[in-house]
Amino acid sequence: MKPKRNIRLMYAIAFLQGMVFYGPIATLYRLSAGITAFQITIIESISLALCILLELPWGFIADRIGYRKTMLFCCSLYFISKVVFWKAQDFNAFLAERILLSVVVSGLSGVDSSILYLSCDEEKSQKVFGIYNGLQASGLLFASAVYSLLIKDNYRLAGKLTVYSYGIAAILALFLIEAKRNPLDKQNEKLSDFIRLLKQIIKRKYYILFLLGVALLNETHQTITVFFNQLQYVKCGLTDSAIGYLYIGVTVAGLSGALSEKLTRMLGAMKLTFILFVMAVTACTILGVTANACLSAASIVILRVSFSLFQPLQLELQNQHVISENRASELSINSVIMSSVGIATNLIFGKLADVNLALPMFSGAIMCFAGLLMLVICQIKGKEKCQILSND
Repeated sequence: MKPKRNIRLMYAIAFLQGMVFYGPIATLYRLSAGITAFQITIIESISLALCILLELPWGFIADRIGYRKTMLFCCSLYFISKVVFWKAQDFNAFLAERILLSVVVSGLSGVDSSILYLSCDEEKSQKVFGIYNGLQASGLLFASAVYSLLIKDNYRLAGKLTVYSYGIAAILALFLIEAKRNPLDKQNEKLSDFIRLLKQIIKRKYYILFLLGVALLNETHQTITVFFNQLQYVKCGLTDSAIGYLYIGVTVAGLSGALSEKLTRMLGAMKLTFILFVMAVTACTILGVTANACLSAASIVILRVSFSLFQPLQLELQNQHVISENRASELSINSVIMSSVGIATNLIFGKLADVNLALPMFSGAIMCFAGLLMLVICQIKGKEKCQILSND
């Protein structure tokens, strides 16, 4: 019963933490407080840099104290960060919120997926990841509908309701059961063991290439569908209410992640990956050339679908290729590598957006194409015992 209990609780937490009521106007929320697009991406880059600094220590700590305690602490801090965001009025306050979020993200990195992976049958993990991501999208869908139908232009009320949902999620984390096998019985584990693990991963050059390719899609999706989509909609002449309804549609598209496992079985990991990256390249290119609301919305949906379908697959692949029993530590190292890409891409996107909104869209297309090339090279040239994107 333990694994089922953990999975149910993690599903509920995912749904609640997906309920970001200010999601449809996250960028407009910040702009209304006097923050510029470039300042937003500066904050994001600082946040990612801090994530990188904290990732490895957090992975080491999580494997020592257990995943339950780590999850509980991070969910509580997540709740506090939402309180800060709700009350934020200037650059420093929004930066403080993002600093808190960095601690949370680096702490949860690898821990949530490890709890799920260790709490289910290995052959069902991709399906579980798909449902987990789908529930996050469902929570966001519910919150987006509430925003569009009831909240409308009351930005601060949207922030307040988000505080409530994250508070309940933090309470639910209290009831999780430790998933890591014997987290405290390795008293002789030393930092040198962690450093040795880091060196082993770095030597796997084609696996690093895989992580970099994944990161380029992830960061392009994050920046465009979370921040620049709203600027694109405003460029198309849409109102806040219309933006909210479109956000619901895009969130519904995020539920497609539940189909990832089935499509992987039908097409194979490499073929599905190729299709999804080509979709992302196409979507970004269209966003760069159009000011049409329908085309813009369709392109954002395509970008969300490509990411949502790829996310469970890449989580499955990362967990399959863990080479030590310190799963959180190893996945944290993966996250550091991918977050390093995000620091550079955020600054590029932000600077280009202040010049012309079309430029970061074209840059996203180039980045996704580069990511696809990396994964193709990784698959063709990789010498690992098990090719990363194989069907086995």
